[in-house]
Amino acid sequence: MNLPLMPKATAIWLLENTSLTFLQIADFCGMHILEVESLANGNMDSRMNGFDPIASSQLTAEEIHRCEADPEAKLSLKVSQFTGPAKKNRAAAKYTPRAKRQDKPDAISWILKYYPEIPDSDICSLLGTTKMTIKAIKNKTHKVVPNLKPRNPVALGLCTESELDFAISKTSRR
Repeated sequence: MNLPLMPKATAIWLLENTSLTFLQIADFCGMHILEVESLANGNMDSRMNGFDPIASSQLTAEEIHRCEADPEAKLSLKVSQFTGPAKKNRAAAKYTPRAKRQDKPDAISWILKYYPEIPDSDICSLLGTTKMTIKAIKNKTHKVVPNLKPRNPVALGLCTESELDFAISKTSRR
């Protein structure tokens, strides 16, 4: 059962601004009829302000008028056209802690040694590095080349096993 946002405040607004029955308001707001009656009598939450369900696009004025004319009718929540925040097509940049950044050249070297067919762009997205770094390690012009020890990026914590497997399988599919 879908309920309006802030049901109690919505009930207060409906009590103050419409001639709906207590039962209609209680059904719509998911409250007990006695709660609605005590709100109407001012026994509960006298400090709370009403929340307009029309302004928040939860109800239409026509729906309220329809239910005011027929005391047996039930209010129905307006279906929202909003589906949530728009999803971006671009993947978020991967953050690598400072302590692990020095391990990236070793991981790149390991991938180039054991999987030379993986394109540079996939290595970039897998490890969060640049094509220039990969090119420098390939050409042995990177400043850390004399100290390189090819190490598995999964063991270093730079990517997960499933991410590495996906990059390898994606390359084999090409």
